[in-house]
Amino acid sequence: MNTSKVYFPTEPPTPEYLLEILFKTTHSIHSQFEAQLSAQDVPAYLTGPRMRFLKCIEEAGKIKMSDLATKLGIKKRTVTQFVDALEKENVIVRIPDPNDRRATLIQITETAEPLIKKTGEAMIEAASRVLASFSSESRSHLLCLLYQLADVKESNDDMN
Repeated sequence: MNTSKVYFPTEPPTPEYLLEILFKTTHSIHSQFEAQLSAQDVPAYLTGPRMRFLKCIEEAGKIKMSDLATKLGIKKRTVTQFVDALEKENVIVRIPDPNDRRATLIQITETAEPLIKKTGEAMIEAASRVLASFSSESRSHLLCLLYQLADVKESNDDMN
């Protein structure tokens, strides 16, 4: 996707066109972020979504898998798949919940800490490149639009 040109439509774009551009843009940004992760020597098994997952665990300290699913807005089955994969790589561990014998908590390991730091650095680098041509006003406007899109998704989720 060529980002050097600024697009000013002469007619309002259709919703279908906007969604297509959103998908292309998301793919492009994701690819740039994955390339930056690779450049930072982050292991290939730690994709962007898995790093977001780890970051959430790190911020919580220890967290139940069900709470993690809720916080990230993902299915419990997806959490289980992520936990199984990341536990095999020794970046998270399951520990018994001292307050509920039936529950298990998840926490990161010492192995994960430098990887999370590298990922943060990769995020800063990728964001700087992706948004370099945006003024602070444009970034603020983009943020408002992204929140508006997120609110539409959340209101649709509430209806189901």
